[in-house]
Amino acid sequence: QVQLVESGGGLVQPGGSLRLSCAASGSIFSINAMGWFRQAQGKERELVAGISSGGSTNYADSVKGRFTISRDNRKNTVFLQMNSLKPEDTAVYYCNVIPVLRAYWGQGTQVTVSS
Repeated sequence: QVQLVESGGGLVQPGGSLRLSCAASGSIFSINAMGWFRQAQGKERELVAGISSGGSTNYADSVKGRFTISRDNRKNTVFLQMNSLKPEDTAVYYCNVIPVLRAYWGQGTQVTVSS
C-alpha cells in the first residue's frame, strides 16, 4: 500500500523560508510525476508545483521564482523549498502523484505565514 507523508510545515514570518518533504513508500515513486498541492481555508485545493520522473518542473504563477520542487528518487522523497513566503501562502500542503489518486492523499502539513 502506497503512503505519502508530508512534513516540514510550521509558522514563519513573511519573507521567511521553509522546506517541505514528502516521503513515499511503495514502488511508485520513481516512475511517477509528483506534485505539491495546497488548500487554504475555504478554498479549493490547487497544484503548486510538479516534477516529472525525469526532473522537469512546472509551477503555479503565484509561486514562480519563490518555490522550488525537487526529488530524490533514491530516497523516495520529493521536496518543496519555499522562499519569500507571503501570508497568502498560508495553507495545508499535500503531495500526490500526477495524475492525482484520491487514495494517496495524506494528512498534509500546515504552513502559516504571519507576523
